[in-house]
Amino acid sequence: MIQWNEHLINGTRRRVSDGRTVRILDAATEAPRGDVHLGNAADVEDAVAVARLALPGWQRIGVDARAALLRAMADALEGMGQDLARDISREVGMPLKLSQRIQVDAPVAAWRATAALAETFPFVSEAGNSRITLVPVGVVAAITPWNYPLHQITGKLAPALLAGCTVVLKPSELAPAASACLMAACEQAGLPPGVLNIVQGDAEVGQALATHPDVQMVSFTGSTAVGRKVAAQAAGDMKRVSMELGGKSAAVVLPGADLARAIKATVASCFLNSGQTCSAITRLIVPRQDYPACRALLAEAAAGMVMGDPADAATRIGPLLSALQRERVLAHIADAEQAGFDRIAGGPDALVPARGHFVAPTIYGNVAPDSRLAQEEIFGPVLAALCYDTVEEAIALANGTRYGLAAAVWAADDAAGEAVANALRAGQVDVNGARFNAAAPFGGFGMSGVGREGGIHGLEEFLEPRAVQLPR
Repeated sequence: MIQWNEHLINGTRRRVSDGRTVRILDAATEAPRGDVHLGNAADVEDAVAVARLALPGWQRIGVDARAALLRAMADALEGMGQDLARDISREVGMPLKLSQRIQVDAPVAAWRATAALAETFPFVSEAGNSRITLVPVGVVAAITPWNYPLHQITGKLAPALLAGCTVVLKPSELAPAASACLMAACEQAGLPPGVLNIVQGDAEVGQALATHPDVQMVSFTGSTAVGRKVAAQAAGDMKRVSMELGGKSAAVVLPGADLARAIKATVASCFLNSGQTCSAITRLIVPRQDYPACRALLAEAAAGMVMGDPADAATRIGPLLSALQRERVLAHIADAEQAGFDRIAGGPDALVPARGHFVAPTIYGNVAPDSRLAQEEIFGPVLAALCYDTVEEAIALANGTRYGLAAAVWAADDAAGEAVANALRAGQVDVNGARFNAAAPFGGFGMSGVGREGGIHGLEEFLEPRAVQLPR
């Protein structure tokens, strides 16, 4: 049994002394993996105090020196990559072959890409008789989720540190392997004490960070419900907030589009990480006349999604994080059954492995636009197909939720797809299967959050502009 029982405060491992723990189970076997020991508000006080003291020195070393340390962090994490990919796979349920590429390799590349911004980013610019300098926000509280643990940590830490901020990180207590490796990476890279502090904990630690008067910014990724609470807690001190929250993203298939490609890509997006992805495409909006063909293609695609042990190379769908997560998803499926939607695949009685937190890949068709299935984030492998009669109706359906994180458009030609993409209220829209761009801004409209991560936009989140008017 592993005991995750340490904070990293001021460059030193500190044993957690509160006494509260969370048991971590293997998502595929339900066997106990270990216990996460939870810190408290006193640990936050200590971490914020040293982060504040470290701030001036971290700024003085300059952006090039900070970039070099980011590259050293990437090297250290890369050396732990195979073990970390395996551990995240066991915690979260993502198939191992995907976990290596998505959960580890992509974040390592992001540390290096962020470091490279030091060479090109305009920290100083001119506007008339003003010199405008982008300066660090200050002490940042980073609160991250369990579904892509290292990825979400990296999206905050790398740009915050390059900007010259110091950070107190509260990683998810439900996926501890990434933060344990991060502590080791800080030591291997030689990160100065106090620059990055890690406090293990639950909502108590998150609240203490969001309300601490010496924290200048809160960067949060998680559910919309929790994000609203964190933002409200941070508002008392007028802290800057960055919120990457939930989604109910849609793929709009226009008349004449390649239906087979659209279905294949939508199913892959929806079921990636067993649906435990905030930007997953979970609504498919198709021309009504194409629904019969769409239905057959969806059933075929779902049948190819093999469930099983994440370590098995044949597995396409792993388990969910926990029994609680499974029950939440099954409750949505039960609601869809009660509503009488056209079940295309999966459902409450589908066969799943006897052990593990599995939910079968599930698809419903002819879903009502105002239903829970079409409106609420499920965070599991459940896809809703909706039909439309006009392109204007399709756009309205895509924009018809409180979210706006991601979307996709499939069209007979790219120009037509881009025209519809420009009508969608979503932070990022893929046209005809265009690949993900890590340098582009990632974030959403509406209840999907505020602020952006990735590339120069992610770096700008951690900087304040200061204008000095000069007598010219």
